[in-house]
This record gives sequence, structure tokens and C-alpha cells, in this order.
Amino acid sequence: MFDKVLKAKERLKGFSKLTPIVTSTTLDEIVQANIFLKCENYQRMGAFKFRGAFNAMSQLSEVEKSRGVITYSSGNHAQAVALVGKILGIKTTIIMPKNAPQIKRKATAGYGAEIIEYDPAFQQREEIALEIQNNKGYILIPPFDHQEIIAGQGTAALELFEEKKQLDYLLAPCGGGGLLSGSAIASKGIYPNCKVIGIEPEVADDAAKSFKTKVLHTVKNPPTIADGTRTASLGTITFPFVLEYVDAMITVSEKSIIEAVKFLFYRMKLVVEPSGALGIAALLSGAVKANGKVGVIISGGNIDAETMTFILNS
Repeated sequence: MFDKVLKAKERLKGFSKLTPIVTSTTLDEIVQANIFLKCENYQRMGAFKFRGAFNAMSQLSEVEKSRGVITYSSGNHAQAVALVGKILGIKTTIIMPKNAPQIKRKATAGYGAEIIEYDPAFQQREEIALEIQNNKGYILIPPFDHQEIIAGQGTAALELFEEKKQLDYLLAPCGGGGLLSGSAIASKGIYPNCKVIGIEPEVADDAAKSFKTKVLHTVKNPPTIADGTRTASLGTITFPFVLEYVDAMITVSEKSIIEAVKFLFYRMKLVVEPSGALGIAALLSGAVKANGKVGVIISGGNIDAETMTFILNS
């Protein structure tokens, strides 16, 4: 898979942004390590998801592009597919939960996608997408369980390693496992000694349970503020990758996620959505005790005013 990450990097040239790596003396002093934040909140459409969506969709044949693309997402993958569709001239249809953050919904519509709402309490997004796909002939570009999506996501970690050469630890948030497995594949391909740690909310700990037991677990509609991690489980592709390439899975509390977003906002002047702050939450709370050089993937910055107001007032 590492060769796919390298090829994805070439495809993304001229389309994705080379996002900055940010440091903080204050953060380093607090956690007693050298922390390097790979800021995908500065990526196109505000999250790492652009990388995977472009890598996958740019490889479609002209016939497949003409048929159109469908996916399901609570926000960041939706925006990514919609934006890539606009860039490549592909019709896009997105299945979104009715409780998706408004900022993500508006951006998705703004890129020209057709949005179909569903109620996650009563409906399965995969089933809705499959029915529409069968009726319309659209090509499915899933949020994470797809080798080219995973390879594209891995390019963020690849860039981090290319600049910093080696890291002792790499922390990445985990929802469906696309970013985590892609990051781990890139990490082990460049510097095998780096310890890769996946971070997820305590109330959405399906991946941690799966990692520990080696059996796929599911947590349906977890009540976490980190909406990007509300995926029910790892995928049939990402689960084996996580088991093979990831060294540990750690969970963090909702309180620690909120404190991490506040720290990034007030101390580092970074706007980061809760899912993107999971690595910092793990470090600041002590859930991960790292030393040496530590890379952290800040996965996105698409947070709405209501959520940010709640966090800053907490």
C-alpha cells in the first residue's frame, strides 16, 4: 500500500495544498516533548478529506465520470467529494444526516452537490446510497473504506515525514480509520520505528475495542462532540490495516476534547473542529505520554459557530 500513497502524492500535486506544520513552545513545555502539528484545517475545503476524494475520483474513467458519483458523509467527506466533483466536472450526490453541522452542509451545497437527507436514528446511509446507486448508476466513493481514499489520506503524514525526516510518535484521529490507516502506512513506509497511535472519543470507542479484541466492534450514533468520529465502525479494508500498521489505540473524554479545541484556539490561534483536536486532547490530558519528536495530524477546521460558542463557553 505504501506505493499507492507515493502515487497519490504525485496525483495531488497542483491540486491539494502543502499544509503547514505548526509548533508551540507552550505546548512543548506542557507535554515535555517536541510537538509538530500537521494542519489539515488549512487544506482545501478545510480538512484532509480532499486528499482521498481527489485521489480516488481523479482515477475514474471518462465513462464513470459521466455517470456521476454518490457518497454518504456527515460533512468533511461530503464537502471533499463535492469540491472534487466541481473541479473535475463530475455530478455529485451526497447522503447527509439531518443533524449534520450546518457549515458543512452549506459548503457541500455550495460546491454544487445534490444533498439527500436521512435520519440516522431510523435509516442506514449505506442502504440509501446503494438503492440510489442501483437506480441511477452512480459510482460510489465511500468515506474511508477504499484503498485509493486511504492512500490519499496517507499523503498528509507523508508530507510531515518528508519535512521532519523522523518522528518518535505519530497521533491521528480515528473515525472510520481511513486517515489513521493511511497515516500509519505512510509512517511505517518511511520510518518504521515511529509509534503510530490512533485517538478516538471514549463514547465512540469502537476502534479501540476492535483493536484490543481483534474483532470488529460497532458503536451506533455515539454522543460525541467530535462529529467526524461518529462512524459506527472501522471498515472491512481499514480494520486489517489498523491491526497491521497501528501500534496503539487510545480514547479521550469529551471534556478533554473541548479543552483541546480551546487550547488550540486561545494559545495557538488555530480554529480546529473537535475531531481534529483528538491528538492534542490525548497529549494535554495525559492519555498519551509521549517524548521526543511527536507528529499530530490536525484533521480539519470545519466547526460551526454554535459548536464553537458552546466549546468556548464551557
